[in-house]
Amino acid sequence: MSDYKFKIGISQGDTNGVGWEVILRTLGDSRMAELFTPVVYGSQTVAKHYAATLDEECGRVQFNLVGSAREARRGKVNLVECGTPSVIKPGEPMKEAGAAAVEALERAVKDLEAGELDALVTAPIDKEMAQSERFSFTGHTEFIAAHAEGEPMMIMCSERLRVGLQTIHIPVSEVAKSLSKEKIVASLNTLRQTLKQDFGVVEPRIAVLALNPHAGEGGMLGTEEQEIIKPAIEEAFQAGVLAFGPFPADGLFASGAYTKYDAVLAMYHDQGLTPFKTLSPDGVNFTAGLSVVRTSPDHGTAFDIAGKAQADAQSMRNAIYAAIDIIRNREAWEKWTANPLQRFERDKGRDVSIKDLKLPEIEE
Repeated sequence: MSDYKFKIGISQGDTNGVGWEVILRTLGDSRMAELFTPVVYGSQTVAKHYAATLDEECGRVQFNLVGSAREARRGKVNLVECGTPSVIKPGEPMKEAGAAAVEALERAVKDLEAGELDALVTAPIDKEMAQSERFSFTGHTEFIAAHAEGEPMMIMCSERLRVGLQTIHIPVSEVAKSLSKEKIVASLNTLRQTLKQDFGVVEPRIAVLALNPHAGEGGMLGTEEQEIIKPAIEEAFQAGVLAFGPFPADGLFASGAYTKYDAVLAMYHDQGLTPFKTLSPDGVNFTAGLSVVRTSPDHGTAFDIAGKAQADAQSMRNAIYAAIDIIRNREAWEKWTANPLQRFERDKGRDVSIKDLKLPEIEE
C-alpha cells in the first residue's frame, strides 16, 4: 500500500559519520520512494562523496532539489540543500561536521513545526561536535522537544521489545536523585498513552525496572525501590495503568519474562539500551509524548566504519517504517477516540454538533 501522502523528512546527521551511507543504501531501493515521499535535508556534495564509495544501485540515487518540504514531489527523492562542510573526512570528529548536522536538523524541524512533514527521521550526530552557542542540547530528543508540544520520552522499539527511559542523557551519578514518585507516575502515564495511541495496544502491560541490584534487597542495597519506585507503581496502578514491578533488570531480561509485557520502563539510559540493543540490533529510537513524530536508527555515527561502505542500513529502514506505522496509528486513534456526538462529516466537510442532530420524536 502506497502512502505517498506521507512526507517523511530525513536529516543527514554528522557528515563524517555513517548517516549518508545508510540514507543512500535505504533510498537506493526505488521501492522506498513508492512507499512514501522522502525529503532529505543535507548536502548534495556530501551525498555524492559517499555515493562514490557504495555499489552502483546505492550510488545512483537521483535527487529532486527543493527549497522546502512544501515543494516535494511524489515518487521522487527530494533534497533540501543545506549543511555543506568545507571538507569531508569520514571517521573524524570535527566541529564543522557537527555544525553541518545541526544546520540540516534545524531546516528539517522548521518544516516539521510548520506541518509540512508528517514525521522526521534523524541520522546520528556526534553530540560533542554538535555543541555550540547555536546548539546546546544533549541530543536530538531534547532539541526536538524544545520545538514541539508535550513532554518527551525516549522509547527504543522493535517487533520484539519496547523500552521507555525514565532518565535519558544524564550522568549515572545523578540518576538516583533525579527519580521521584511523581516523575515515574507521569512516565507510566506517557508510556501507556503512547502504547495505545502510537502502537495500537488496547490496554498495555508495563514492567518497571528497579534501580538497584536485586531490587534493593529489601533496603540493604538501596531504598529507592521502597521509597519511590514501588509507591509510584501502586499509584499508577490505582489510576488504571497496568504497571508491575519493580523487577531486577538482569532477571527480567535473562529469564525472558520481558516478553509478558508490552513495554519496559527502565530507570536510566544504559539499563534499558544495553539489553535492547543486544536483543534488537536493528531497533528504532522513537521520541514519544510529543505532538510530532520523530524516529531514528538505534546506532550512533559509527566513525570507525564511516566511509568504508560497511554500514548496515536496516535500522534506518526500520526507523522509516516505524514512523509510517506511528502516523497511521495516530490517525486511527483520532478516529477511535473522536466524540461520537461531534463527528465530522467527511463527505460534506462540515462539523456536526449536538444542536444539529435531529432526534426522533417520542410518542407519549
